[in-house]
Amino acid sequence: MTNSVVNRPAGDLPPDGAGSPAAIKAIRLRHPWRNVFAVVLVLIVALFIIDAAQRPAFDWPAVGKYLFDRRVTQAAFVTLQLTVYSMVIAIILGVTLAVMRLSPNPVVKSIAWVYLWVFRGTPVYVQLVFWGLLSIIYQSIDIGLPFQEPWVSFETKVALSTFALAVIGLALNEAAYMAEIVRAGLLSVDRGQDEAATALGMSWLQTMVRVIIPQSMRVIIPPTGNEVISMLKTTSLVTAVPFTFDLYTRTRDISAETFNPIPLLIVASIWYLFFTSILMVGQYFLEKRFARGVGDRRPDRKVGDQTGSVTGTLPIIGAGQPTVILPPKHDDSTNGDGGLR
Repeated sequence: MTNSVVNRPAGDLPPDGAGSPAAIKAIRLRHPWRNVFAVVLVLIVALFIIDAAQRPAFDWPAVGKYLFDRRVTQAAFVTLQLTVYSMVIAIILGVTLAVMRLSPNPVVKSIAWVYLWVFRGTPVYVQLVFWGLLSIIYQSIDIGLPFQEPWVSFETKVALSTFALAVIGLALNEAAYMAEIVRAGLLSVDRGQDEAATALGMSWLQTMVRVIIPQSMRVIIPPTGNEVISMLKTTSLVTAVPFTFDLYTRTRDISAETFNPIPLLIVASIWYLFFTSILMVGQYFLEKRFARGVGDRRPDRKVGDQTGSVTGTLPIIGAGQPTVILPPKHDDSTNGDGGLR
């Protein structure tokens, strides 16, 4: 037995439900001004590229010379390290702060709020300058009991390098923003999910790991991806620490030697665009993975009681009338439930 589903406009159905459906003559809408606008944009982009290729100030031979220079590639790798280390610490600390913000304990909630208020309310460049002056503010790092002789003492400038200070400064600033992103994602999950998990006997940790966090990732991933890309570009500010081995600072130092800054700026921009493109591709696949199952349900479709076939009325955009999906016809040799008579 072969089941068939026939789609036809509601106004063209024969009275007895038999016969072939009438063909729909679709006419494509014309958008002449849209095409003109697209042609103008293409011409502008082409003219810009041609003009840029002929500009002597860009000095494209110098761009090709320094693009894969050993100093530049090492600085690009250091920039990538700054981004990864800072974001890992920021995500861990951001999740902790988000949980603290949602805590019923007023002291814990207030501490988290003050942290966010300070780090979101001051520029990251100013914070990095303070971290660069940490060895002046705290000349040593002491470990021990308060008001007692320290068990172990380290000089701050020896214990913490400028690279470590740059990572700490970037991570603590970014954690304030990640906390709000994570908190928004956790609040986006329906409270009934938490209640259902509690009714099943799950602990708070099991509920967060197995129920709440997986559902909130669909909301957390997109802004987190944007923050990672933003962090990649924010690493250009670590010269305030001062840390001088990142990509932007290194290319700036090379341009100070050659007295030709524009090609080196292009070189730095190309490397930033390369890393950003990789991060955007990774963000796309992460969003696609955590968005599985969203939008798959079709409330405007229903299944026939006897045949299990799809029936109902579906709209056709631009046709002005709905489409009726008829249930399949049955052979005389079968009854309604598909069995032989």
